[in-house]
Formats: sequence, structure tokens, C-alpha cells
Amino acid sequence: MNKGDLVAAVADGADLTKVQAAAAVDAVLEAITATLKKGDEVRLVGFGTFLVSKRPAGEARNPRTGETIKTKASLAPKFKAGAGLKSAVNG
Repeated sequence: MNKGDLVAAVADGADLTKVQAAAAVDAVLEAITATLKKGDEVRLVGFGTFLVSKRPAGEARNPRTGETIKTKASLAPKFKAGAGLKSAVNG
């Protein structure tokens, strides 16, 4: 499923036009992004948690040349599935 498919599913499920559903999907994604940028987490009970994880600086290897390179510390978005989502997927 891509974003267009998601917008169509939201439009059908919530009885909205595709334009309204696209605005709703965009608003949700923007809210999640803004919250993660602040370093906070987004917890959707039964679905899962979006959070930010710190990656430490380290060393990596260039697979083409075998050369060792240094990587900078960074932040990475992560998602942990909730119990409701896990059970729905596992049937």
C-alpha cells in the first residue's frame, strides 16, 4: 500500500472525499513528524509507538572498497508495534 492507496482507504472508510482524506492523512503524518523532531514519542494505544532512537558514532566499512569510514552520531525514527496490531497481523 502506498500513500495514494491509504488516502483512498481512508476516504472510503470515513465517507470523505479523496481531497479531504488526503488532507487528513497529511495532517496525521505532519503531526507525527513534528512530535518526533521535538524528541517526543507518539503512542497510539493498540497500534504502536513512534519514537526517536539515538545512534552513536562509530565505524563502518565501505563494501565496495573495504575502506573503514567514520559515521556521525545521529537520530533515527523507529516504530514499535502494539499488542493490538501484532495480534491482528498474526490472526
